[in-house]
Amino acid sequence: MNNEIIDLFCGCGGLSRGFELAGFNVCLAIDMWKDAIQTYNYNHKKATGICKDIRMLDNEFLNNFKKEHNIIGIIGGPPCQGYSTVGKRDINDDRNYLYLEYCRVVENIQPEFFVLENVKGLLTLNGGAFKEDIENRFKKIGYKVKSKVLNAADFGVPQNRQRVFFVGIKNKVFKFPKEKKDKISTLEAISDLEKCIDQYLTEPQTDYQKVMRKNSNKLNNNETTNHSVQTINIIEKIPDGGKIKDLDEKYWNIRKYNKAFQRMNSKLPSNTIDTGHRNYFHYKENRIPTVRESARIQSFSDDFIFLGSKTSQYKQVGNAVPPLLAYEIAIEIKKQIK
Repeated sequence: MNNEIIDLFCGCGGLSRGFELAGFNVCLAIDMWKDAIQTYNYNHKKATGICKDIRMLDNEFLNNFKKEHNIIGIIGGPPCQGYSTVGKRDINDDRNYLYLEYCRVVENIQPEFFVLENVKGLLTLNGGAFKEDIENRFKKIGYKVKSKVLNAADFGVPQNRQRVFFVGIKNKVFKFPKEKKDKISTLEAISDLEKCIDQYLTEPQTDYQKVMRKNSNKLNNNETTNHSVQTINIIEKIPDGGKIKDLDEKYWNIRKYNKAFQRMNSKLPSNTIDTGHRNYFHYKENRIPTVRESARIQSFSDDFIFLGSKTSQYKQVGNAVPPLLAYEIAIEIKKQIK
């Protein structure tokens, strides 16, 4: 089976990583964020990532590209800030309409399948008009479209992260993968990284850690953050899995944000890893998780290296699709189009 695919809005490469683990080959990845593309190419022997606005992939370029490649699929997650329930949910946000460019590329290339990922807020914004338009546009160009909200924690990722996936296949309705019964906790995911800087101090302590460390002998991106004395004093009062509302009321308004000052629950999957990481703390240590711990919680293996400033690295991790979730989708697609 031919296995070449294109990744649009690829970011640092979470979706690509999962599909590559399933045996697909990304022949082109595009994103307009320079840092993300540098990370993407650093983690690939062949640099297929290009830093470019998708609107610059004109039809002439696409026509020439598909003559050189037999592309079987297109994957990607258009920017989601306008749909997110955490943001302003502005229906006039220009980024909301970049799925039209995604659709244009799919229509031109006509691959066997496509996968479009986004925040689940897309389903309800503007009364569900965006969801309906996405499904109708792809149906018109020859795809049977199925959408579903998946929680990464149900597919071997140590994180509660709900995202909607639209999957279209020609002449076949996609069947989404079945959820796994076992959940991975934050303790099972990152306990071997405690007190580490650039070297592991223990052997892997869980099966998940063995998988994450498979091709890695050295730790990268594991620098801890120095917090103010005031912040540390508050964090240390919060129990495992607790939040600032568990403390005396005098602490509640230090940060006027309803999710501020939460600790991971060591016995459960993490909350959603976001791009800021200033409010969600380690289950035991009095600090935010490192970039590497956050990447582990996203299911990036330790041999995946993030470039750029520390702030940029956190953003790259938080924007990504968890590779192990992408892998489960990719495996099902492979079975169903074989």
